[in-house]
Amino acid sequence: MTYGTPAWREWVLDEETSRPFIRQALEAGINFFDTADMYSLGASEEVVGRAFRDFAKREDLVIATKVYNAMGPGPNDRGLSRKHILRSCDDSLRRLGTDYIDLYQTHRWDYETPIEETMDALDSLVKAGKVRYLGASSMFAWQFMKSLSTSDVRGLSRFVSMQPQYNLVYREEEREMLPLCADQGIAVIPWSPLARGFVTRRPGASTVRAETDAFSKVLYTSEVDAEIANKVCDIAESRGIPPAQVALAWVLSKPVVTAPIVGASKTRHLDDALAALAVKLTDDEIRSLEEPYVPHLVKDHD
Repeated sequence: MTYGTPAWREWVLDEETSRPFIRQALEAGINFFDTADMYSLGASEEVVGRAFRDFAKREDLVIATKVYNAMGPGPNDRGLSRKHILRSCDDSLRRLGTDYIDLYQTHRWDYETPIEETMDALDSLVKAGKVRYLGASSMFAWQFMKSLSTSDVRGLSRFVSMQPQYNLVYREEEREMLPLCADQGIAVIPWSPLARGFVTRRPGASTVRAETDAFSKVLYTSEVDAEIANKVCDIAESRGIPPAQVALAWVLSKPVVTAPIVGASKTRHLDDALAALAVKLTDDEIRSLEEPYVPHLVKDHD
């Protein structure tokens, strides 16, 4: 989502500025890249697609993108109907410059389309060779289980991954979704593991994204959230490492997590993500980070 055009979001990097980060990630051994059709209204897929063709071999990459959000003003320009899914997949393939998508994900639950229609359409893409695997993003656990059951009953391709919001200041998925994924053998690839940067700085510290990302101001607002961010910074200072490494190490400490989805707009962002793999938090540190948490309203499932 970080790469595309700043005309879409003020903090998004344009193509020229984006390419060094994609190359840096590839050279560091990162091979999984997650985007979506609605990021920069298609420009993100175009930017990363051109970079992949210039910097990597297609067979070495695992490319993930998503479908659901509005790509135009019409009623058929959004959702998870067969019509929108089939058209959106072809559009994503064209923008990415590839003949198949490794992981095609539903971006949200569609309350207006029967799940049978959605799973049938997604399965047809797998059978056609346009998609290798299917995944899903934020929804309620009952909705995800209904999707899995529909696939099982109808003999269709199953979702193999879930991309929920999961970080130190939003842990509601621990109640139902994460245990479900563990039980069903589903890969968990959390979005916003750094809470859109909220847990990487002291409360009140300002960045361009913090000032312009209205969604962050909806998600992370409480005094408890601020207390947790301060604890991240305290542990980071005591260890002599950046707060991002502590926050990512906490996510990585959870056995159900396969890998967090990390956005990078500065060189140190990728450096911190890679360094976090070697950071092992103590039980006392984990307890200190988790103790202040209080239940939150479930957010961004629609």
